[in-house]
Amino acid sequence: MASTETTDVKDAAGLGSLEAGLDALETVQAHRTPVREVLVKKVLPPLVAVALVLVVWQVLVSAKVTDSYKLPAPSAVWSSLKDMWLQGTLLDVVWTSVSRGLLGFLLALAIGTPLGLLVARVKFVRAAIGPILSGLQSLPSVAWVPPAVLWLGLNDSMMYAVILLGAVPSIANGLVSGVDQVPPLYLRAGRTLGATGVRGAWHILMPAALPGYLAGLKQGWAFSWRSLMAAEIIASSPDLGLGLGQLLENGRNNSDMPGIFLAIILILLVGIAIDLLIFSPLERRVLRGRGLLVKG
Repeated sequence: MASTETTDVKDAAGLGSLEAGLDALETVQAHRTPVREVLVKKVLPPLVAVALVLVVWQVLVSAKVTDSYKLPAPSAVWSSLKDMWLQGTLLDVVWTSVSRGLLGFLLALAIGTPLGLLVARVKFVRAAIGPILSGLQSLPSVAWVPPAVLWLGLNDSMMYAVILLGAVPSIANGLVSGVDQVPPLYLRAGRTLGATGVRGAWHILMPAALPGYLAGLKQGWAFSWRSLMAAEIIASSPDLGLGLGQLLENGRNNSDMPGIFLAIILILLVGIAIDLLIFSPLERRVLRGRGLLVKG
């Protein structure tokens, strides 16, 4: 009898240890990353890369591999940046393009999300417009600028139309791809629990398709930004205000190579900033919620 009780106690202890081990495996150990580690792993590499680019740039200028009006020195680009800052036009130019890009992206998000769900869940709609969305996604956004100008004129509506035509297919296709990767078991479990229709889409389908949807959003923003820059470069007008695309085109018209380089750098920096401030945190949150990101 005593031996049996001892065996039962050992079995219970072993089962408890196993359950504790499983709980430990399922629990994401979140902890704050030391500031020094963040600086070394995330801040230092891009700073080194930028410094290397500047060094190579300056070496090419000093070696006079080409004429100075074709390849300006970094100091000349810095002077152009300083002049715009002192004149008080730098932030206005950046904000003109950023506000257009973000508003156009939000409009594309509002249209592309329900469209993507409709294409993903309704077979007839998918067969009818699925190939069209794929074709529109591969069509260069700059192709929409001439007809948009003729349809809507030189105004902000034309800009937003070009952004929508470039971004909506990417967002919709990203969501379709995410929905296609959702295991059917999730949908059956949701229907069993009464999550059908809009409730099923909101509570089951969208969370499960979130990684693919987020990838579509990132690509949609990239298409929005590129579409906007193409529209601002081609359809420049004083009535539209001065954006980054117009700044780039003005530099070409005035043969101002430092101004052209400055516009390109600003366009690049805005794209990087949006990714770091919006999409990277969202991506980390999604990965952390699925237990795929431990540190951070």
